[in-house]
Amino acid sequence: RLFYEPVTTPCGHTFCLKCLERCLDHNPKCPLCKEGLSECLAMRKYCKTVLMEELIARYLPEELTERRKIYEEEIAELSNLNKSVPIFVCTMAYPTVPCPLHIFEPCYRLMIRRCMETGTRQFGMCISDPVKGFADYGCILEIRNVEFFADGRSVVDSIGKRRFKVVQHSQRDGYNTADIEYIEDQKVQGQEYAELLVLHDSVYDQAYTWFNSLKQALKSRILSHFGPMPAKDPDPQANPNGPAWCWWVLAVLPLENRAQLPFLAMKSLRDRLNGIRRVLT
Repeated sequence: RLFYEPVTTPCGHTFCLKCLERCLDHNPKCPLCKEGLSECLAMRKYCKTVLMEELIARYLPEELTERRKIYEEEIAELSNLNKSVPIFVCTMAYPTVPCPLHIFEPCYRLMIRRCMETGTRQFGMCISDPVKGFADYGCILEIRNVEFFADGRSVVDSIGKRRFKVVQHSQRDGYNTADIEYIEDQKVQGQEYAELLVLHDSVYDQAYTWFNSLKQALKSRILSHFGPMPAKDPDPQANPNGPAWCWWVLAVLPLENRAQLPFLAMKSLRDRLNGIRRVLT
């Protein structure tokens, strides 16, 4: 294809920015002469080839317009947060709970970069499934910060946003994607709400007591990773995902992923609270 956003490496070779980045995901060397480009990777700054851009704009304006249109269509497709949403298959993630990630595989380097370029800064997190590849329920993560290293690895600071159900499993450029629909808690009223408030307060107190009963060294590790236990919500139904403290407790409890997954899929806050109570008891 026609050069788009041409950049020149320190060794003097010109590539499309996206093509060069894709190559450097796999090998931190110039695709042409194999000179090391670790410094470029660490700085994340590429030299735009102004002369090449001007020549293309002047002598190939129609081709450039067509090339730009193709690029914009690709970006629009990658920005969709319902269809072909990128899925990171790794660990359990919950709404409001921090989820730090170490990125080193080429396919996930590409995935994270696309999330940043499109401006969505979001991707799905699911645990693996031996049959389907990844589970039917997951959580959208939002990237708060990315720290890059000279060898192309990065540490991503992300936090849970919304829960979703997978409608269709698929793949794109080596990483998993899915068509998804978002799920929320079903609200209750009247007598049911009054009973929910009592249950909510009771399980919160039980969780708070359990956490404070842990040894100081373990508590310190939990606090440094997940932060402090969120406060009790005056209205447990205010958030469509339910109270933040519930997700914090589930993230902290020593449960296997398979035991945690049903909590993510529940649309009833009462069922989730009763489940947490059973585990604590």
